[in-house]
This record gives sequence, structure tokens and C-alpha cells, in this order.
Amino acid sequence: MPLSVDVPTGQLALVRPADRSDKPHLPVRGDLAHIGLAGRYFVPHYAVPMPHTLKAAGVLRGAGKPDGEELRALTAGETFDVLDIAGGWAWGQAQADQLVGYVEVAQLEPQA
Repeated sequence: MPLSVDVPTGQLALVRPADRSDKPHLPVRGDLAHIGLAGRYFVPHYAVPMPHTLKAAGVLRGAGKPDGEELRALTAGETFDVLDIAGGWAWGQAQADQLVGYVEVAQLEPQA
């Protein structure tokens, strides 16, 4: 189920250890998380996903490098929600199955 992109209001509090049981589908890392996780995960920054389309078939990787673990194949036209871009790689979440990973920026086109 996709996370909400609504910005939380009010005071956010840390009340228990974070549940990381669904890590492959959890868009959170040490420095950044999906805005829908604000109030559940404490990180320095939160991002609203930016939907992009795969220009051609590609690969979702576990790390932002050419030899990063291949998590799954991505199809042309598939939507990838970008949360961060650095070093030619986009980190985010595939909309089809919510799997989190990295895609080469050159393979992506912003959606209008």
C-alpha cells in the first residue's frame, strides 16, 4: 500500500523503537525517509516522492552503483517514485510492488 504524501501536523514524538521488519519495502535510510514515515521514523530529512517513468527496461539495484545487487527488473513505462538523486543514481520506490532501491537517473523521465 503506498504511503501518504500528506505532511504531518502537530508535534511528532519518538515513542518506541522503529519497526524495520519490512525493510525491502520501507523507504527509509539513515539520512532520509518518505514523508509518509514522518512521526514513525526519525531521520534528518523527509522527502515527498517525485514520480518518474522508466524510459526503457532497467534494473532496480540495492546500491547506487553499476555492480549493486540486482533486486528486480523494471519494465519500460513503469513508475518509480524518486526520493533522492545523487551521483547519477535515484533512490526511491517502485510503485508496482513498493520495493525500495536505486535506478540510474539516465533511465528515468519526470512525470508531468
